[in-house]
Amino acid sequence: MSATLLFSFVIAYFVLLLTVAWYTSRNSNNESFFIGNRNSNWMLVSFGMIGTSLSGVTFVSVPGAVGKESFAYFQVTLGYLIGYLVIAYVLLPLYYRLNLTSIYNYLSTRLGFTSYKTGASFFILSRTLGATARLYLVVKILQDAILESFGIPFWATTLIILAMILLYTYEGGVKTIVWTDTLQTTCMLAGLIICTIYILNKMNMGFGESLNEMEQKGFSQIFFTDADSKFFFLKQILAGAFITITMTGMDQEMMQKNISVRTLKDSQKNVITLSVIMLFVILLFLFLGGLLQLYAGQQNLSATGDKLFPEIALNHMPPVVSIIFIIALISALFPSADGAITALTSSFCIDILGMKRREDWNDAKKKQMRQRTHLVFAFIFLLFVLLFKWVNDPSMIGVILKVATYTYGPLLGLFTFGIITKRKVIDKAVPFICISSPVICFILDKFQKEIFGAYQIGLELLIINGLLTFTGLLLFSKHANKTIA
Repeated sequence: MSATLLFSFVIAYFVLLLTVAWYTSRNSNNESFFIGNRNSNWMLVSFGMIGTSLSGVTFVSVPGAVGKESFAYFQVTLGYLIGYLVIAYVLLPLYYRLNLTSIYNYLSTRLGFTSYKTGASFFILSRTLGATARLYLVVKILQDAILESFGIPFWATTLIILAMILLYTYEGGVKTIVWTDTLQTTCMLAGLIICTIYILNKMNMGFGESLNEMEQKGFSQIFFTDADSKFFFLKQILAGAFITITMTGMDQEMMQKNISVRTLKDSQKNVITLSVIMLFVILLFLFLGGLLQLYAGQQNLSATGDKLFPEIALNHMPPVVSIIFIIALISALFPSADGAITALTSSFCIDILGMKRREDWNDAKKKQMRQRTHLVFAFIFLLFVLLFKWVNDPSMIGVILKVATYTYGPLLGLFTFGIITKRKVIDKAVPFICISSPVICFILDKFQKEIFGAYQIGLELLIINGLLTFTGLLLFSKHANKTIA
């Protein structure tokens, strides 16, 4: 497959994105950038969020992991349904009632200014690590498949992609991303379906026949009943629910798009629709992963994990399918990176710099600071992608979920404490509590064999982290004299 041909299609796709961005960012202002003027269409937001929720890591790592983990990831996806219901009927009504631009303003209202800053800081840390891990995986594939042959170094590839993202998010922000995410999700899902159909035809198999073959090879097991295993179904479903509550419901990037919808009712429709669609999409990714394992076995391919899908798509499929794979991969990349940089810019400007509180800043000054912050986060992304290249972990989805268990746990504890109790926390103690909880979790994870024996801690580490934070807040709190919003 010609690298020049692939590169030409990448450029053409990017030109299309720029055209959409130019059209949607006309007459944009700070409110357009942060929350899309609260005028986003809920159906577009719901469909576009599929791409944001999945990312390039799901596109490559979920199918690649089937060889070792079978369809275990679907247990987590079932938990997503529970999490989305909590978001729709607990968190969204709260955010709309308080008319929030940054969801972490809730922590300021309920717990205190230091708690607010702490929550926003943990989001910035978590989203930076998670988004750059996702970005690294796709950049590496593009580097190996296309840009390596042009003699372009990895750091330059990353810089070029970040520059592309900056070009179409610099002005429009959320207002633009709602539309570009819709385009990108369409391309990603089309690529997924086309690749699945092609491999089925290539192996001369029907849907039922392929499932039978997967079952015989041990690739299609969904539910795991060993309570000590990290794949035990109850642990996976509970973890999936809390991952969704934290990584979507307590995440500024994801909620920034939801609260850009005009009404609470429409925003709830968006979340429920997304939850149902995600079930079928993840199941299709797992099915594709099983097909890739069968195909690799037929062809005696040595590639495994994250390398399996790119190897087959780029070296064992016709050029047209390879092009579709690259476009779909880029379509999975951009929604996770563009939304992250935009949300981080929003959170830093509003939560850390206090842009909404700065009466001495006019609109021009606010726009200047927002644009500078946007550029700084792009540079930070570059540094972290280079760091992940140095680490070079074989399965990035495992890295991302592990990072989430440490960094989203304090957010889970903070929001839960604020919502289900009426107690007033000692605000100055909150940063120490939120730092101590992940440290304790790291120790538990590191020495789990010595502490728990055969029991394996998996994604439920997020729940443990949240409970530790909640307990710490409870210990450093007192009864409030009046009801707190």
